[in-house]
Amino acid sequence: MPEAERDRIVRRHQARYADFGPTLACEKLAEEGMVISPDTLVAILKERELWRRQRRRGKHRRRRERQAHFGMMVQMDGSHHDWFEGRGAKCVLMVLVDDATGWTYARFYPAETTEAAFDVFGRWAQLHGVPRRVYVDRHGIYRDEDHPEKPTQFGRAMGELQAELIRVRSPQAKGRVERKHRVFQDRLVKELRLRGISGQEQGNVLLEKTLLADFNRRYGIKPAQAGDRHRACPAGIAEVLCVQEQRVVGQDWCVRWKNRWVQIMAGPASAGLAGKTVLVKQLGDGKLLVERAGQKLACSELLARPQVAAAARPRVAQVNNKKWKPGPGHPYNRAARAMQASRARAATAAPARPAPASA
Repeated sequence: MPEAERDRIVRRHQARYADFGPTLACEKLAEEGMVISPDTLVAILKERELWRRQRRRGKHRRRRERQAHFGMMVQMDGSHHDWFEGRGAKCVLMVLVDDATGWTYARFYPAETTEAAFDVFGRWAQLHGVPRRVYVDRHGIYRDEDHPEKPTQFGRAMGELQAELIRVRSPQAKGRVERKHRVFQDRLVKELRLRGISGQEQGNVLLEKTLLADFNRRYGIKPAQAGDRHRACPAGIAEVLCVQEQRVVGQDWCVRWKNRWVQIMAGPASAGLAGKTVLVKQLGDGKLLVERAGQKLACSELLARPQVAAAARPRVAQVNNKKWKPGPGHPYNRAARAMQASRARAATAAPARPAPASA
């Protein structure tokens, strides 16, 4: 390779791709017409003392064997990172990885919440179906530390979808999704930088239209055995992957949900509901549904808190004609009793007068 070409590659690498890995850097250099192999690039950088090898040492662990079929198990986790390198608001990348094939789906969300977990899992289910097992960590979304025996909202949804929820105790146990985090934190961050993307919406468009297909083509593998083990995505999955709780209907047939008020309409299914318990569901788009014994009730959300209606009977002014008499503890009575006691003591202490002499 001519020395001038080597100098041009090194200058371009140091100016734009200095923190890229050798493979990714060579891909980007090739897009600019400078074709070079990763080994050659590393050799040139070493000659000029611009390359330092990074050694990674850690505790020896035994790798768990992959599942045999696509859809047998999906690893799911949120990756917290400065994805936009200070150009935009902080966010989390929710990632799902099929254990058998490494097939990946990811999406940006403002935070790692139950709603984000519901949304990203629902998108996977609509693309591929419902997996047989879901491999997660012990985040509060998946496990209630105060009540371990009680399923969380996500755990309840997985039970309804017949997907076994497996909660692991260490990051190494879900190593496939953790390694996928490293790939995203390296390549995705640099792709966002090169394209000048600084927002979640633009990042999600880039993932959906370009990067996910490229990542799956590069890193996806064939399963050990053919056959898809996903269950068919149910039609009403949105009403399963949602936050839902029991609420009591008020005397005005209104239900309160997180400072929101829902008015239940009159109908055969809503007869005698005052004081009874109903199930309230908040869908991913914020819409509220009310059910009773599995049957949906006609309802509408109120714009403001319902006002208490005026009493049916006019309030009669209370007039007290009874003469007031001070109680025993009133200061007036205490002073009177003290005066009487003082007089009694004085009479007892005075000497008796002698009887007058008879004439």
